[in-house]
Amino acid sequence: MYFGGPLSLGLAVTAEIRRVQRRRVLKVVDHQSAICEVLHVSTSSLRAVALPSEHGGWSLTLEPVVLGLLVVPSLPGFSLGLAALLVFVARTPIKVVLVDRWRHHWRQRSRIASAVAGVEVGVIVVLGALAIMIASAPFWWPFAIAAPLIAVELWHDMRSRSRRLAAELAGAIGVGSMAAAIALAGGASSSLAAGLWLVIGARSVAAITFVRIQVLRVKSQEHTTWHSDIGQAVAVAIAAIGLALDVVPALGVVAIAVAGLFDVVMVRRAPVPAVVLGIQQIILGLLVVIVTGLAVGQV
Repeated sequence: MYFGGPLSLGLAVTAEIRRVQRRRVLKVVDHQSAICEVLHVSTSSLRAVALPSEHGGWSLTLEPVVLGLLVVPSLPGFSLGLAALLVFVARTPIKVVLVDRWRHHWRQRSRIASAVAGVEVGVIVVLGALAIMIASAPFWWPFAIAAPLIAVELWHDMRSRSRRLAAELAGAIGVGSMAAAIALAGGASSSLAAGLWLVIGARSVAAITFVRIQVLRVKSQEHTTWHSDIGQAVAVAIAAIGLALDVVPALGVVAIAVAGLFDVVMVRRAPVPAVVLGIQQIILGLLVVIVTGLAVGQV
């Protein structure tokens, strides 16, 4: 008893100290876990409202930029090209804001999207203003013509109907105006600018109609193969009209026709995975752009 009392007391004190220390460690771990969870949720939310999910949209946005700069390279054109890429990125948060406003549901993602869109639009305005100040000539008329097409796309976005054919075609052809604007900003003629836009428009019609059918085939959903064929025929017709008007080079028409022939063949073969499909279309788009750009340079 003489030694047992103090020893028991010492063991009890030691055990209590360990329990207190363990609780403190658990609190720190819980606090760190909570911080990580908040950061993960915030990062996920930011990614969901800030990054485009339409991977094919990158190609359809880059093609007019590359074509315009290939034909008429210039600093104002480069500024417009950066603005075009940022417009594509900004469409995602703008779409979130439009959808949530339309549904009268203003949530955390709405506030994040609104803030992201505000910053991106501000940068777009700065890039546009820079292009206006240093451009060789006015380049506003392609945007004026494209405005109704962009409005159609945003109208579908607001109603969560972005995958409709009309929305996809309107958006892609509207963005194609960037090729004309870049050319004009670098001092090109209006006829040349119009021809570049026609090539991009033809390419967009061909790519979108083909990819839509291929995606349905991959998913084993009901589809009509000849709908893609119509898209290829319309694309060649658009390019041929440009050739008849002397604004599109013959090699540009050939490039559109070859790409269309490839799509006609591929739509009748076993469908390929989405990644392979995307790579194929990127390569076709770059070939059309490069061939057309080089042909214009030789005219």
